Amino acid sequence: MCYSAQIEADYKKFVREFGAVVDLEVFTQLWLRDNNKTRRPKTPRALDLSFLRPGDSSVAAIAAEIREWDNEEVAQLETDLTKQTERLAAAEQKLATKPTKTAANEQRIAGNKIEQIKRKIADLKRANLEARDSRMFPGYYCPVLVSEGGKLVVKPMRYQCRPAGKPAFYDEKYPGTYNARRDKLEGFWKGQFGYTHGLIVASRFYEWVTVEGESRELEFVPRTGEDMLIACLWSHWTDPKGQEADLLSFAAITDEPEPEVAAAGHDRTIINIKPEHIEAWLNPDPANLSALYAIFDDKRHPFYEHKSAA
Repeated sequence: MCYSAQIEADYKKFVREFGAVVDLEVFTQLWLRDNNKTRRPKTPRALDLSFLRPGDSSVAAIAAEIREWDNEEVAQLETDLTKQTERLAAAEQKLATKPTKTAANEQRIAGNKIEQIKRKIADLKRANLEARDSRMFPGYYCPVLVSEGGKLVVKPMRYQCRPAGKPAFYDEKYPGTYNARRDKLEGFWKGQFGYTHGLIVASRFYEWVTVEGESRELEFVPRTGEDMLIACLWSHWTDPKGQEADLLSFAAITDEPEPEVAAAGHDRTIINIKPEHIEAWLNPDPANLSALYAIFDDKRHPFYEHKSAA
């Protein structure tokens, strides 16, 4: 399973490198605050920052929505910071008069929470980009390249696919649908394979492996240094009752592991397609699935070097 990746989150780079069109309407809907949206959508901070850069009036409405979410989150965090500061002061007062394990534990917990809150506030206020800002995880929305009407289009989609026609509880029943196994494409994924294909661009991916009984997070990076073009399936889900908002979501396709990935302890690898196959992959012919498998068989093998993500 590819549970996380460091992706290309800047929508402008899709425009420059692929000649893609940005679906501003869908991006606006992602952050739009309305009566049905009580929680901020999960996005890599790098995606937020790409819209917050000054100078592009076409995304001003999106930037305004993101700033509103930021301001609201900072206000809540500052409230939490006040509570934890008071909690810390109370614990320290108790320790000064009558030291107890409970008071010491309260001091430790409050101190840790204060540091966490301060880091979150700083992240929301800074404008400079850090590498960790581009990490995506299941449930996060990120830019996906698709083809519509002969044009390449970038849309925000959730990294966990909910196939069209399935009930919303599919997310809980099948929590692993952020990946699509190659050997399940004509079964579980038959509604998407050969019909709705996408690509995400990533520089590295992350996996959990077990080594000598210990679980470790590994970071895999192409030795060539080139970005990966990860083959994906996506779906446009609509609520038949009209009560929930439409959902665009995707899954990254995984194949048998590359030898170096298997040697590191993991049993799957994403499919990193060659640039010359982009058009054919994004414009599939459901009557010719063999051509799609041929793209998989001709994928790139850059050798994925790994190290501990810690």
